[in-house]
Amino acid sequence: MYLQEIKLINFKNFESQKFEFSPNINCIVGNNGIGKTNILDAIYYLSHCRSYFNTKDVINIRFHEDFFSIEGNYKKDEEQEIIFCAYKKNEQKIVKKNAKIYKKLSYHVGQFPTVIISPYDRDLIVEGSEVRRKFMDIIISQSNPDYLQAIIRYNKILTQRNTLLKFYHAQGVFDKEALYIYDYELILLGQKIHTIRKQFISDFIPIFLGYYQELSSGNEEVCLNYESQLNENPMAELLEKNIEKDRQAQYTTSGIHKDDLFFLLNQNAIKIIGSQGQQKTFVIALKLSQFQYIKKQSKQTPIMLLDDIFDKLDEKRVEKLIKLVNENGQFGQIFITDTHAQRTREIVEKINQNHCFIEL
Repeated sequence: MYLQEIKLINFKNFESQKFEFSPNINCIVGNNGIGKTNILDAIYYLSHCRSYFNTKDVINIRFHEDFFSIEGNYKKDEEQEIIFCAYKKNEQKIVKKNAKIYKKLSYHVGQFPTVIISPYDRDLIVEGSEVRRKFMDIIISQSNPDYLQAIIRYNKILTQRNTLLKFYHAQGVFDKEALYIYDYELILLGQKIHTIRKQFISDFIPIFLGYYQELSSGNEEVCLNYESQLNENPMAELLEKNIEKDRQAQYTTSGIHKDDLFFLLNQNAIKIIGSQGQQKTFVIALKLSQFQYIKKQSKQTPIMLLDDIFDKLDEKRVEKLIKLVNENGQFGQIFITDTHAQRTREIVEKINQNHCFIEL
């Protein structure tokens, strides 16, 4: 699978633009602020029905316009596939596959997998648990549609339960029986999600450790720990035990929505003791592992997006990363952005593959 071309209308800084790509390596070079990352984000959008960088679609609309559209032409299993995404202010987002509108956007997730490595990925280390849960969910969902539907349903029921708790507090009443209606489904979904996440971490850790050792020359000990309240107690017990706490807090205080990943370096939190170089290496190893996990589970080779990565790593780590992505051609179609055209040319010359060079 690879992306042959993309057409952008009013997407971020692009008024109307078409780009054609190589099935192998695509280098997008130009000064800062000219739109290199926006092209990668448009590719990501075609895969995930959302921007990697902006949670609100309205932010992706070009100034003084009221809509944007992205159209991608893919070659997949010897067939042409056209994906079209559009959003207009104050209207529903539209996503089409071969001119047919999806009833639910979630049905599209995983069909054209994409993995991005970006300077913003450091948020995985420094931000809160929600970022790391989302990281797990994005990876698993691209190869497990049932998991994605379970997450969507769990979050919907959780919101309804929290709304009821707030209503009780405002009205000065409390009805346990009404809460149990939501608890029943949360228990079933929570246990299912927890089981899948545990299996995911078990499969993911060996891949991650291998990549980190290669990138760091094997000089450090790293670990991923999956922390969940359900590791110690079933979901039903947690909800029953914390019902009074939930009543006071006006939200559901226990469940898989509190899960987290702990990133350790030499048995300590990498957020605290890791150097910038170690943290960058850790994150890149996470993303390369994401790629390989999705490839194995979905039987598809994701598109790899490398955003400004060579400007954020030292020369030694760049060489190791290049060696990894060039190994046996296992990474398929790759997109690279850089501000230095000559540096990028020198990099791709080390990779014996066909490439496309786009200067903005």
